[in-house]
Amino acid sequence: MSANILYVDDEPHNLSAFAATYRRLYKIFTAESADEGRRILDTEDIHVVITDQRMPKMTGVEFLASILEVHPEPIRMILTGYTDIDAVIDAINKGQVYRYIQKPWAEEDLRINIDKAIEIYTLRKENKELTEKLLVANTQLEFIARQNLLS
Repeated sequence: MSANILYVDDEPHNLSAFAATYRRLYKIFTAESADEGRRILDTEDIHVVITDQRMPKMTGVEFLASILEVHPEPIRMILTGYTDIDAVIDAINKGQVYRYIQKPWAEEDLRINIDKAIEIYTLRKENKELTEKLLVANTQLEFIARQNLLS
């Protein structure tokens, strides 16, 4: 599976650097605003969402919290150049963020974190599919058991 990564950042040079660094490993989507990021989420099957924390109009945490109801599946990460403990706490509590990473990012460390996020995404998806199959099998077994009781 080639993973789809969405990176949201209001600084175009950060978006360009990210896309150039990881374009051979993943399918990269970039957005300069939360609204643009939402539009991409609405049209693409995104596996990992990475966002800058400090953006105009909406923080990264606010953006991630705002997409949870409609797009709960993607694994969420925050990149920031600032250390703000309140933002870290909000990221965990409100945005259900998997990783909070400092800018400038170390290429290899970020790749490892993205790969781990993809692995979690894949495992969650497989778990959901297996659970659905189990529910169908249980329903079929209950039906057979009722039929046997009636005969």
